[in-house]
Amino acid sequence: MKSDAVAIHAEGLGKAYRIGRGPRATTLAERIVNVVRHPLGYGAGERFWALRDASFEVPRGQAVGIIGRNGAGKSTLLKVLSRITSPTAGWAELRGRVGSLIEVGTGFHPELTGRENIFLNGAILGMRRNEIARHFDEIVEFSGIERFIDTPVKRYSSGMYMRLAFAVAAHLDAEILVVDEVLAVGDSEFQRKCIGKMGQVAEAGRTVLFVSHSLHAISTLTTRTLVLDEGRIVFDGATPEGLAQYRALQASGAESPHAYRAPPGRTGVHVVDGRARTSLADGLHRHGDPLSFEFTLDVPEPVSQLCFAVHVADDTDRFVNHFWLYGEGLPFRHTTGRFVVRIDVPKFRLMMGSYSLSVWLNDRSTYVTYDHLAGICRFEVTMDGLMRPDFEWRHEHMVYEEEYDWTVTRA
Repeated sequence: MKSDAVAIHAEGLGKAYRIGRGPRATTLAERIVNVVRHPLGYGAGERFWALRDASFEVPRGQAVGIIGRNGAGKSTLLKVLSRITSPTAGWAELRGRVGSLIEVGTGFHPELTGRENIFLNGAILGMRRNEIARHFDEIVEFSGIERFIDTPVKRYSSGMYMRLAFAVAAHLDAEILVVDEVLAVGDSEFQRKCIGKMGQVAEAGRTVLFVSHSLHAISTLTTRTLVLDEGRIVFDGATPEGLAQYRALQASGAESPHAYRAPPGRTGVHVVDGRARTSLADGLHRHGDPLSFEFTLDVPEPVSQLCFAVHVADDTDRFVNHFWLYGEGLPFRHTTGRFVVRIDVPKFRLMMGSYSLSVWLNDRSTYVTYDHLAGICRFEVTMDGLMRPDFEWRHEHMVYEEEYDWTVTRA
């Protein structure tokens, strides 16, 4: 690839940290105390590589997703590329201005107003005042905080802070836009605006690096994906194959996000484990396909009106489906033991996106809650492979129940 067509070139990038060292002295008195207590010093500590041997090229105008499990090195990679931290090994060359949105409001001065911070951020990116002024109205309109643009940003809510920070980074003339998992701060409507804007940025010939745990956002925005695991790039290629690789890593982990297991030593009436059994690869479900949820309940003491409820929540934590299990004839009423509860939904009709489960285990007669779990058994819904005919539709906010069957057996 010709050098003038490359926006980012990284070769052998690595970042190491020292862990296990003693407390760092910040004053002369603390240094004296440390010398008296530890005359031989604390030692070098263990060297931990958060990022290791990362080599890749990104052409101009490409939107690249970066995904991986927690602690895989995604944010470290972006911080090294954005010059927030220096690499321990290797090097990286970025050709063009870089607009970074690593943390909400990075580079904002809390005492300055929103208006002043827009010009401050533009100056940090190396832009002239007339360049910033040319985009000023677009930034303010996109952020939706016109009424507060002359208010110091220290008085902004986290959502307002994020809106303005993203609007600045996306609208100023940076050739490379680096975005970490910050869209979770905003509401779903603003998240869609952000993803749409990043798509426009890429279509305009600028480069986007996008870290997110939302596989829907990654598949919508990017055509190429880097998958990181334990600090290394384990996949670099087309996004659909990258998402499959990521799901395989999730499934192989000790704690899969689409499954739940109670912590060791848990006693009393509780949920022992749970899993979403999706129709495609582990954790991926196609709209309209059969889907089931399976839970193991431990009931060591008799409960007169034990109720088990499962709610399906979207990525904004809004409940979109719910399932209840209570009433006469249930095998775990007035008795003890371990039971397997399975919910089978023949046609699970959820729109494309990310979902999780919240479950409750309580006594309906005394209102005692034995167990409550939120955000477990995560899964993704896709519409890949479905026919999409032309249609007209109207909608209203509502929660509905799918047709489903309960099965309860002794474990």
